[in-house]
Amino acid sequence: MAIIESETELRQCYDEPSAIVQQKIQSRLDKHARAFIALSPFLALASHGPKGSDCSPRGDAPGFVAVLDDSTLLLPDRRGNNLLDTLSNVVAEPDVGLLFLVPGLNETLRVNGTAEIVTDPAILAPLAAQGKLPSSALRISVREVYFQCGKAMIRSDLWNPEKRVPRSGFPGLGRVIAEQIGGIDPDAAQANLEDSYRTRLY
Repeated sequence: MAIIESETELRQCYDEPSAIVQQKIQSRLDKHARAFIALSPFLALASHGPKGSDCSPRGDAPGFVAVLDDSTLLLPDRRGNNLLDTLSNVVAEPDVGLLFLVPGLNETLRVNGTAEIVTDPAILAPLAAQGKLPSSALRISVREVYFQCGKAMIRSDLWNPEKRVPRSGFPGLGRVIAEQIGGIDPDAAQANLEDSYRTRLY
């Protein structure tokens, strides 16, 4: 089994990227990137720190990520599991990657940059949802921004409603965690999770 150990070896396995692909990588958020972010209710946030790499989901109403200017984003940190994986990574290593999705669109938007954690209430105020401020926000300085073609989304057929997995097709997370940990009543754990979805989103 051949193992790739250098970028030179890796490049030999692939074609060179076309000129257009190389040129599409921008250093600023143009009108198209801004419009896409305004439509997006969900993104995946990648970070890296002393314990390794992490990828975390972020979501809210479309446009929940604020575009402050052509090189700065503000991403609210809503209530979660309080493990603080991403935020701890940012404290140690500010490089982050974001992948924005828009339901129904096959293209995605990739943003790479550096992040810092802000807690100033005046900065957080515009990010309030249901009357509640986020605990903090990531202020992200954009280094690279570019649209990713839709091949992965087309192959996955992600937006096809006929491909949706029914809720009965996989156990609820409360039950999964109860079985993983042991000593917890699965029904009670599931009920607690569902209550948190109803009452503790913000």
